[in-house]
Amino acid sequence: MAGIADFLDSLIGGFDLICYSLAIGSLFWGLFVLRPWHQPEQYPALLLQKTITLIYKGGFWLAAAQLFKIILKIWLMAAVLERSPFPDFAGTTQFIGGIIRTLLTLVLAVYSYHVLRNQPFSKQHWISAALVAVPMIISGAWLVHGAGRFENQALLMSLTVLHQLAAAAWIGGVFQLINLWLLRNNHQLDGGLWPLLLKRFTVFGIASVAALLISGLPIALQYIDSWNGLIGTGYGNLLLVKITLMAIALGFAWLNKSAVSDYGLSGNNYALTHRVPYYIEAETFVLVTLLFTAASLASQPPAIDIPNLTASWQEVLNTFNPQIPQTSSPKHTDLIAGEAGRVAIVGQTPSLAATEWSNYNHNIAGIFLTVMSFFAMLSYVKYPALRPLKYWPLGFVGLGIFLFFRSDAETWPLGPIGFWESTFNNGEVLQHRIATLLVLVLGIMELAARMTKNPDSKLPYVFPLLAAFGGLMLLTHSHVGFQAKSAFLIQVGHTTMGIFSLILACGRWLELKLDQPSKNIATEGVYAESLPGAGGRIGSLPIATLPPSLAVAAIAGFISVAALFQIGIILMFYREPLY
Repeated sequence: MAGIADFLDSLIGGFDLICYSLAIGSLFWGLFVLRPWHQPEQYPALLLQKTITLIYKGGFWLAAAQLFKIILKIWLMAAVLERSPFPDFAGTTQFIGGIIRTLLTLVLAVYSYHVLRNQPFSKQHWISAALVAVPMIISGAWLVHGAGRFENQALLMSLTVLHQLAAAAWIGGVFQLINLWLLRNNHQLDGGLWPLLLKRFTVFGIASVAALLISGLPIALQYIDSWNGLIGTGYGNLLLVKITLMAIALGFAWLNKSAVSDYGLSGNNYALTHRVPYYIEAETFVLVTLLFTAASLASQPPAIDIPNLTASWQEVLNTFNPQIPQTSSPKHTDLIAGEAGRVAIVGQTPSLAATEWSNYNHNIAGIFLTVMSFFAMLSYVKYPALRPLKYWPLGFVGLGIFLFFRSDAETWPLGPIGFWESTFNNGEVLQHRIATLLVLVLGIMELAARMTKNPDSKLPYVFPLLAAFGGLMLLTHSHVGFQAKSAFLIQVGHTTMGIFSLILACGRWLELKLDQPSKNIATEGVYAESLPGAGGRIGSLPIATLPPSLAVAAIAGFISVAALFQIGIILMFYREPLY
């Protein structure tokens, strides 16, 4: 039950942050980037309406998410205590703060819908909307880690609110850039607004990132007091994931800024229309995942509070040590005899048979992925005999079937614990079942994409979307029921694979999107005419002779496959902690 609640809390927490970014980021976009009251004739009413729509829809969904989080806590406490948590829970900061924030968010959404939407060019109404948002923004201070601290409480609460505000300004602005591009691409917007607003947002985005870093550093120093705390705890690990994701997102932002600068110097808008929109889409993948990671981070105890449960850096590195994969598995009867119901007994240390069973599952999955990614790399070479390798995603189908029977063998279909009982009473089992289904669907959809003859098929885009969702699942993966240190040592492998899954998704997305250089990307998926082979060549042509975006797309695709290879390597070397 706790595992399910923890998993759902991470998911709804990520959704909460997305809605917050939509509402507050869109409000900032109107105030500081659009500024429609300066030159109202410059902006079509449709653009303002779309902008304001994201404010009030984000607000309404944020209120719903906040209310659901309260209901989730009530449900969990009622299940654990076997009685109603009221009236005690009604007096807690979490309940009072959550209800107040829900109501204040509704006030902002209603004002934006009934007032700002009808006066989109009014400076007074934009400022009034911002003033209405201030109490809602401040109310979030009582729902963060800092509210539960005895030292530096006010400072930590204030810094966290500023940190969330800066993130919302940046990420909400990126959402608005996608909205802007869709309008421009559908010829509903003057083409000149695209470079103008990109340039304005570049300045605003830099300020937001600066505020994000300035507010985030002292928070991190307060919650993490040692290098081991950064490397050897769940909190520190997810913080490192956040930093990594932010670095990737800033890499895309730098590419966008470079394109805007080049346009200002040369007047050539090729990069602005053929690269930047797709870099922004990939950046959105990263930022959405970052928000879900931040939500998972909020559920972790700060490293400073668990000094006795912190893993050393040597233990962390040992989880990635190269070793011979385990290719023999204990018998299922031995597993059941030694592990009478790990999912049913909180705090039980896994038996040796259960540990070896898990190691075998991970190692075989790693062999699947490593072999698949090797074939995928070979498929980049333009050679007729290698053309059948374009069907390498068939390996996902085989892997999905393998995981269906092997994952969580104490439960259905092999074990004594039923499907519904195990799935909806244990967060780890639920996540494993979702992952198994994801692998099967990913393989089937990508095979269908490679066999279709329709050049306009959208099937190829399913692969990067599912890969991004898989990365998100890995970053919110929970192992409630283990000791804290062993849970972390499992988590660190999952989070590393989550980052590579996101790189896989972004690379494949850019490969498909950048200039859409060849119809065979949609129909064959082998990329024979457009992907890199050995010696810096794409097919039979050197990369240097190809259009710039075509070369970038090919490189992005190869990076995508290389990320899959890295996931396979991590799984092949996986060993579950014995404590």
